[in-house]
Amino acid sequence: MPSPSKGYQRVLIDAMFYEQDQHLRKAFRERMEKLERREQLAQVSGVRDEAVLDRLIELDITAETLAALELVPLVFVAWADGGVQTEERQVIITLAEAAGIEPQDGRYPLLEHWLRKRPDIKMLEAWKHYVQDLRRHLDSKEAEEIRHELLDRAQSVARATGGFLGFGDKMSSAERSMLAELEQAFA
Repeated sequence: MPSPSKGYQRVLIDAMFYEQDQHLRKAFRERMEKLERREQLAQVSGVRDEAVLDRLIELDITAETLAALELVPLVFVAWADGGVQTEERQVIITLAEAAGIEPQDGRYPLLEHWLRKRPDIKMLEAWKHYVQDLRRHLDSKEAEEIRHELLDRAQSVARATGGFLGFGDKMSSAERSMLAELEQAFA
């Protein structure tokens, strides 16, 4: 009796393991994409806790969403006392760069527009609603970490100017009021 062809044996074995191989490849690809998304979210948010980052991924929050979540309070703190000063502008650009927000041709067109022309208050209201909705989906530890990162950065904008000859309280009452308003969104 003739033995089966080695070529057909290989095809049979390959067919048998093809589905499992595809599943393993897909799982590997998904794992790599999750690691990449986690790193992007960490870079933009400053959050390093992997559980919090994984929770943001589960909620389908993108790096772009977090960038908006981070930049809106900075811009409104800068505008709180009626105008954006050079020092505030520089702090905001530095924070955007540190968050991994990529410039376009060395500039941040939308951010720079917001720093020249005060955004509509509807943007701040949308930010507050988004934070409140996000807060409902996070546990208290996750929400606290995000709140801390966002407010810490907003405070650095408020401290960029003010005081007398660099001494004294660097935050205006309007900036303090805006920071309180931002913090209230997390309550």
